[in-house]
Amino acid sequence: MATMKAIQIQRHGGTEVLEYVDLPRPEVTGNKILVKNHAIGVNFIDIYHRTGLYKVSLPFILGHEGAGVVEFIGEGVTDFAPGDQVVYMASDCYAEYTLVPSSHAFKIPANIKFKEAAAFLLQGLTCWTLVTQSYAVQKGDYVLIHAAAGGCGLLLTQLSKLLGAHVIGTTSNAQKAELAKKAGAEYVINYTTENVVEKVNEITNGLGVHVVYDGVGKDTFEVSLAAARRLGTVISFGNASGLVPPFTIARLADKNLRLMRPSLMNYVTTKEEFQKYTKELFDLIQENKISLLNVQVHKLSDAKKAHEYLESRKTTGKLILELV
Repeated sequence: MATMKAIQIQRHGGTEVLEYVDLPRPEVTGNKILVKNHAIGVNFIDIYHRTGLYKVSLPFILGHEGAGVVEFIGEGVTDFAPGDQVVYMASDCYAEYTLVPSSHAFKIPANIKFKEAAAFLLQGLTCWTLVTQSYAVQKGDYVLIHAAAGGCGLLLTQLSKLLGAHVIGTTSNAQKAELAKKAGAEYVINYTTENVVEKVNEITNGLGVHVVYDGVGKDTFEVSLAAARRLGTVISFGNASGLVPPFTIARLADKNLRLMRPSLMNYVTTKEEFQKYTKELFDLIQENKISLLNVQVHKLSDAKKAHEYLESRKTTGKLILELV
């Protein structure tokens, strides 16, 4: 039986539960393809699965996006062939090989490398659907983006700017502020030394922002509600600081706020949805309308270091595990 290297957890916990092990290589059947991975994206959802914040059946191979070469195709696959270079969304990605539903794979354009494709896909689709589906950013909108120098923050900033918005980003230091400005943030607030709500009101003449994109969660949720204008929208899409605690829904009536907690998978459930948004995303990349500002690379065997770095909240940009 053919084997492969993979990062697996057998219990929930800290980075010590990440095990670099030999496992059987998956067998391909039906409408699936077997991809030999070259690059794998590291995301906060991987940490949530490792810690048990999001429950999974154990043992479990982490990871939800990757890029590589098709090795084998199932008997029902007609749109891919061995040798195709693809980027994909699937489970069990922290491994040398991943079994991928053909509905959620996309052929990588010729001028894009594996590392770039894997770095863009999950965060890129998340951010693109956030600014077009969760709340459709309009020209002239004031948009508040928490953690604007993080992976999603930098992409949300670029996309909001591309759509004509005035972007207000929050960061923790001057270095991150410069990254956010480079991505297109018109205003940057250092939340360690400045009152975010006061600064937002100063920038917007007391009105507040049209939309808040909040991937931080518990630590920023109250700020997000306070910074939104009357008839504004708060999009809570992540839990970097922990889950948002329960709150009384009647509070939204104070300003007739809209509150949404979207999941990417509910935007790309079908093959048609995945292909549509992925094509739109990669078209923007090929047209040089958005770019990756920082990619940090670790080996698959060093997944512990990648998780520790991501959890430290010192990251700017995207973390990738590379196999080749």
